[in-house]
Amino acid sequence: MNDALDSLSDPELARLAVRDERAFEVLVTRHAPAVHRLAALNVGPGAADEVVQDVFVAAHRGLRGFRGDAQFSTWLHRITLNACTKTLGRHRPSVPLEDAPEPASAQNLTRAAEVTQLREQLSAALRTLPPEQREAVTLREVSGLEYAEIAALTGAELGTVKSRINRGRAALRAWLTCAGVTPHD
Repeated sequence: MNDALDSLSDPELARLAVRDERAFEVLVTRHAPAVHRLAALNVGPGAADEVVQDVFVAAHRGLRGFRGDAQFSTWLHRITLNACTKTLGRHRPSVPLEDAPEPASAQNLTRAAEVTQLREQLSAALRTLPPEQREAVTLREVSGLEYAEIAALTGAELGTVKSRINRGRAALRAWLTCAGVTPHD
């Protein structure tokens, strides 16, 4: 990557990326890990790569329309959530509670396998939430957005966002407990 491009802000890169592929590559490198995490938790690890590709194709096409009213990362989160919703609509995964994976056994699995399994369980649990709750919870817990940012991004009232997050967290806690995962406070 070009060091000069690496030092530019997201809005500067977005303006350049309309006509300079190298600037767009810097944006992709900078934001792909966060987009992948958000996608994996929403659609599952298996479909996340496809969603990431769809996100950056859509972002590239939409660069001319990016006005900079919101942060580039917030704009990218919206595109990611839209791509996740589209993917979930096509594949419609449903994971009955009785089919939830058993908790990892510390005796016969490595720590990496336990972490992978926990991520898969969390992803499955998130997919059971209504779309509005899943979106609010992932924006808060995965992307680290503030409540007001989530409200602005989703167009929901601040109180509605807080309620969706609280209900989503409660549903996740219940699902994970039934799956044998002990949530920590």
